[in-house]
Formats: sequence, C-alpha cells, structure tokens
Amino acid sequence: MIPPIAARMVITGMGRAGDGCDPTPFLRQRKLRKFMGRQDDMAVAAAAHAVASAALGATLGERCGLYMAVGYIPFETADIERLLDASLDAGRFSMPRFAADGFGAINPLLTFRVLPNMPAFHVSLNFDVQGPYHVAYPGAGQFYTALEEAFAALAAGAIDVALVGAVADQTNGLVEHHFARLTPPLPAADLGNAAAFLVVEDERGAAERGAPIAARLVDYRLAYAPAEPFGGREPRECLARDGLCAGTRPCLGPVSLPAALAATRGARVTHNLRSRDGFDAASVWDVA
Repeated sequence: MIPPIAARMVITGMGRAGDGCDPTPFLRQRKLRKFMGRQDDMAVAAAAHAVASAALGATLGERCGLYMAVGYIPFETADIERLLDASLDAGRFSMPRFAADGFGAINPLLTFRVLPNMPAFHVSLNFDVQGPYHVAYPGAGQFYTALEEAFAALAAGAIDVALVGAVADQTNGLVEHHFARLTPPLPAADLGNAAAFLVVEDERGAAERGAPIAARLVDYRLAYAPAEPFGGREPRECLARDGLCAGTRPCLGPVSLPAALAATRGARVTHNLRSRDGFDAASVWDVA
C-alpha cells in the first residue's frame, strides 16, 4: 500500500555513475576538484545525469531539496598504515604521537574526501540546491528514510523538486574490513562502488512544467525494529523484475534501489530489503 504522502509522487529524472567517472564538466568551481574523493565524484556525476534527464536547469534554487544516504566512511589501507606508523611509540599506539605526528603523515585534504556529508556539499554547491536537506548513513534502509523525507517535504509544499540519491565507496580497506567482521561476513569481491540519484516531484507539478514521467511508485512498505548489526540477523537485499528474484552483486548498499531504477527501461522493478540494522522495506516501481 502506498502511504498518503507518496500517493502523488513520480520520478522525472534518474542518473547513475560508477568508478572512473569524471565530474569536472559539472563543477562550478573547478579548483574545488582537489577536495573531492571518489564518493564525491560519483555523487556529482550521478546527480548531473538525473537533473539533465528531468529537463531541469543546472541551478535548482530554494524550491529544491536534497535527500541522501551515504555509505560507510571510505579509507584506503595505505593511508591507515601511514597514519598508524606515525602514531606509534615503542611499538604501541600513542595519543601524543597521533596528535603531533599522525595527521601530518597523511594528505591534509584526505579528511575532506571521506566525510559522509561531503557528497551532499558538492552536489548542493554545484547545482545550487538551497532548499532543505537530509543526509543519512550508512545502509540501504537509510535510503528509504531519505525517500520518505523527500515525499513529506513535497506533500507539505515545502519544495517543488526533490533530488534523492545515494553513494557508496566500498572497495577500500576500511569498508572491506567492516564487512569482513560481520556475521556472516560479506567478501570484498562482492562489494561495489556507485552513486545514483532520482528527481522526485508531485505529479501535478511535473505535469505543469511538462516533465516526462520516468517511473511511478506502485507499492511501498517500510518498517523498522532495532537489531544487533553485527550478527543474529541475516541480511536480504534483492531485486526482482517481472516477479523473478535475483540476488544483487555487487552489493551497492544504499545505492541498490536508485541504481536499479536508473539502469532500467520499460520494466517493473521490485526492491526487497531486510537490513542488518533493522529495516524491512519493499517497493515496486513501473519504469517507463
């Protein structure tokens, strides 16, 4: 059953990006490129494709809101080892050494490239999003919360357009280590990197500006119960088309649903989710 706040909502634009994408053509200030990490690159490129497919201008303004889910904090093994080596005293971790020498051992711009709020910053800056925002972290269930926040803002008339997306940079030492220690573990080979964005509008507003309808919500469910994230609950994330379920590999975390929608044309997409952190969700979409 579609909740009342989502009953009139439609997707008018979709975009997806992955490893190796170049966000440079979409940057308002190219000198800020040095502050961008892989998650920022993918988010900006995916948002650009979504905005273009929705026939929106590059300046979105006060009547557009930004709603995002960002995956686990990425950090490369070589950077972690460099930081650790500079923080040791007689073979043991030393907080004074960490404070005095540890941060100096890594690129000072690195922290800007890994923070969960930075993809939202770069998207909002480069597309001039000045409306409300919501940034959630770090799993697929949080994407549903971002989507619901967008639905609520649109239904309340607080915004005319919602840019709803997710990004996950997972092929790095820190994120791979996290998934390896879970019960059951998720192998590094099953992890992937991606970003995807949806442009969501009230159907009436989309019709008034002559926007194409890229997808419609057919069914929707979201429930939450607290769970132990490190074990005792087997995760289930799958996509199904025409009723045939297939496991998603690579695992894209919070990007799984918007990425599937952005990659589909002329078919029904069903997304089922049972996350380690307590979310049970499902949604069905007809994609034009």
